[in-house]
Amino acid sequence: MPNSHSSPPPATTGLLATYMDRGNVFAEACPSREVLRHVTSRWGVLVLVALLRDTHRFSELRRKISGVSEKMLAQTLQWLEADGLVLRVSYPVVPPHVEYSLTPLGQEVGRRVEELTDWIELNLPRVLQAQGEG
Repeated sequence: MPNSHSSPPPATTGLLATYMDRGNVFAEACPSREVLRHVTSRWGVLVLVALLRDTHRFSELRRKISGVSEKMLAQTLQWLEADGLVLRVSYPVVPPHVEYSLTPLGQEVGRRVEELTDWIELNLPRVLQAQGEG
C-alpha cells in the first residue's frame, strides 16, 4: 500500500513531463490553465500592469487599481507570487512594510498584458460603437 510520500503514478509523471517542455492551454489537465486564469483575470492584468513600472506597497496598489477589494487584491498577489511573477518583500519594521514588484518572468508577461490593455484603451471607441450596434 503506497504511503503519502510515494511517487505519483507513472501516468501522472508522464503527463507532467509532457507539460514541462511546453504547456498546452487547450488540454484540460494542463497546469498552464491555472497560470492563464491568474494572469488574465481582471485583477491579475491590472496588478501586472501596475507593477510593470514601479514597486508598490499594498495600499498603493489598492489605490491605483480602483474598485479592487482588499481580499481580491491579496488573493491575486498570492496567486501571482506563487506563479513566480510577483516578488513580495517584507521589511522587519514596525509597522510592517511590504513591497511588491515583478520578477523577470513577471516583467515578460506584464509587457504582454500591457499590450492588450493598450489595445483595449485605444480601440475603446470602436468597441463601444460595436456594442451599441448589437
